[in-house]
Amino acid sequence: MASLSTESAVARGGEGVYVAAVPLRATRGPAQLLASAAYSFNNWDLQHFMVIIAPSSPPPHSQALVFDFQPEDPEDIQVALAALSGKAVPGVVLERKLSRLPRKKCWHIGTCEANGIEMARKFNGSWDLNLRIGHHDCRHYTNGLVEALLGEENVLARLRLRRNSSSI
Repeated sequence: MASLSTESAVARGGEGVYVAAVPLRATRGPAQLLASAAYSFNNWDLQHFMVIIAPSSPPPHSQALVFDFQPEDPEDIQVALAALSGKAVPGVVLERKLSRLPRKKCWHIGTCEANGIEMARKFNGSWDLNLRIGHHDCRHYTNGLVEALLGEENVLARLRLRRNSSSI
């Protein structure tokens, strides 16, 4: 069931689709410091990617939703070791409300003319929850969801190329 803000956004021209990068979550201590440092130094491969769908209606009537795929317990050291060794770990697709878009590392990808939130929920219902780093992780989820919403394949490769060419 769509909310009023979602329905009005669709009626007024669609929902904005964004990709955002945030630091990886890790256990406290050295692992957390490493994840934060990698994010600070813009290491593309050590970031967590997610999709944000933002209704076009202005605040306070709209609220963006974040969709992402991560391990069920990303701060568990055993899960982290298993994931880094290439083993599948239990994953979870999360949907959370967001009061505003991130100011950094957030890219507008396009506008979904259909009901993007419902499309994302349908996509999530068919997503395989066995997470394998490098084979079926947040990057694959982000690419897949953006493709389902907008038809654009491999959005992260385009963003990475754009990022690399603008830093020259």
